[in-house]
Order: sequence, then C-alpha cells, then structure tokens
Amino acid sequence: MEMVTAKITETKEKPLMKYARRLWKYRLLYVLLMPAVVWVLIFDYLPLYGISIAFMDYNAIQGFSGSEWVGFKYFRMLFESEMFLHAFKNTLLISLYKMISGFLCPILLALALNEVRVAWFKKSLQTAVYLPRFVSWVVYGGIITLLLSPETGVINKIIEFFGGDPAYLLVEPAYFRTILVVTDAMKEMGWAAIIYIAAIAGLNPEVYEAAIMDGASRFGRIIHITLPGIMGTIIVIFILRVGYIMSAGLDQVINLYNPMVFEVGDILDTYIYRVGIEQFSLSLAAAADVIKGAIGLVMMLVANQFAKRINDSGIF
Repeated sequence: MEMVTAKITETKEKPLMKYARRLWKYRLLYVLLMPAVVWVLIFDYLPLYGISIAFMDYNAIQGFSGSEWVGFKYFRMLFESEMFLHAFKNTLLISLYKMISGFLCPILLALALNEVRVAWFKKSLQTAVYLPRFVSWVVYGGIITLLLSPETGVINKIIEFFGGDPAYLLVEPAYFRTILVVTDAMKEMGWAAIIYIAAIAGLNPEVYEAAIMDGASRFGRIIHITLPGIMGTIIVIFILRVGYIMSAGLDQVINLYNPMVFEVGDILDTYIYRVGIEQFSLSLAAAADVIKGAIGLVMMLVANQFAKRINDSGIF
C-alpha cells in the first residue's frame, strides 16, 4: 500500500518538477522578458481601470472613490447628441476609405517594387517611399497646406496650366475627405509595404524559375505565385486594420481641418478631444472612447472569424 501511494505521489510530482526544471533552464530568457511584461502591465492594463470614468459622474478633485456612479447616463447622452452621431458617421466613412486605400496601396507598391530589377534604383525608391512615415503630421500637414495653397501651391498651378480656376481645396467640403485619404496613403503606404516585401522575399525562388520555364508572364507570376504566397500575411494585416476602423487619424485631421470643413471632417477622435480637454467633461469623453474601442474589438473579432471561414487563417 505504501509503495502504491509513493508511486501516485511521484506521478503527481513529475509534471510539476518538469515544469520547474524548464523554468530554471530558461530563467535568463524570462528575466529578459520581465521588463516588457512590467511595461505592458503598467501602461496597457492598469489604465483600463480608467474605463470606470464612463460610468460615473467623475470629478477630478474627488477622484474615483468620491465620484458618484451613474450607470449608462453618459452613453444615453451620446446617442441623443446629434454632434456625436455626426462625428460617428464621419469616422466610419473616413476610416472605411482609409482602410481600403491603406490596405490596397501597400500591396500594389510591394508588388511593384518586387518587379524592379535595378538594385540601386529599387533601394532609392524604397527609401523615398519610406521617408514620409518619419515626418510628423504637424510638418506633413504644413507641407500639404503649402501644396494646396490657392496662390503658390503646386496643385493649383497645375490646375491653372490646364485652364482651371485656382481654389483653396482645404476649405472645400467636397474635397476634404479625398485629401485626407490620399495624403494618408502617401504618408503610410511605404512603411506598410515593408511587411509585404518581407513576405515576398520569403517565397521560394525555385517556384518562380519553374514558372518562367513554363512561359509564365510577369503578371501571371504575380497572380498565381506572389499573391497566393503572401495571402496569409494579407489576411492578418486586413484583420488588424479592421480593428482600427473607428480610428480615423486624430493627428492628421486636427492639423488639416478647419471650421469650413467641420461638417465632413469632425470625427470621434476630435469629438473626444474637444469634449474631454476643452470642455473638461471627462465622463462623456470616456464613454465615447469606450464605444469606439468596443466597436473596434467587435469588428476585429468578426473579421477574424470571417477570415478563418474563408481561408482558415486568422490571428487567433
């Protein structure tokens, strides 16, 4: 009986000992990982407690403990506010346009760069399309304002050359969303294309050689080899972009919009900034931010499930 008990105890202890030995074996790696874990806990998870501001009549002086809980009061106020609903609509439209352009342009750019055979020209072109990513929207917005100036802007000079009348495009509601989408794509597509270029570089070159021997054209190789080869990467990037569908770009909009285009340019980010910082209604701003984050999370989960059904590929 004692032997049986000893065997059972030994059997129970084996997995634990095995796990302890594994921890000890990789102890240095876990030590290196600890700063990143602490960083994530402090700056990503602890601030989540701030979501409770959306459910209370928050007073900065009284703090969390002294503020009164009011439930969904501020959420009801948001859905009864025409300004919030208008900003919500603008955010969806601008984000959808940006998601389409910001998703397709990097893929097309990566495919085009992959076909360039002159090494020095390819590297120079890559550097040129990467550079805008490292320029802040304050500077980039100033450059766009100068380019679109009705008096000295290059764009209006081109319009005049073809017989048109110059216009201050940044104050025209009909053009403002297009300007946001185009300038965002120009700034970000070079950096976003890096992932696709890396994925293309990982494809087996022997497959391309076999396709060339079989007489496949460049376009045929792109359609039948390159795109299917990077489809997993494309799906993952698409899912991540869908998760940001409620983020239309605060830095860009706040540096480019003005009262003349407020109707088509006001988004949730600028609404939250205006309500939370300028009007100091922290609870209302927090409620708007919770709605924004919840919609983004749901959209990402839906996109992930859709991708798994279509191509059996997702991020989790």
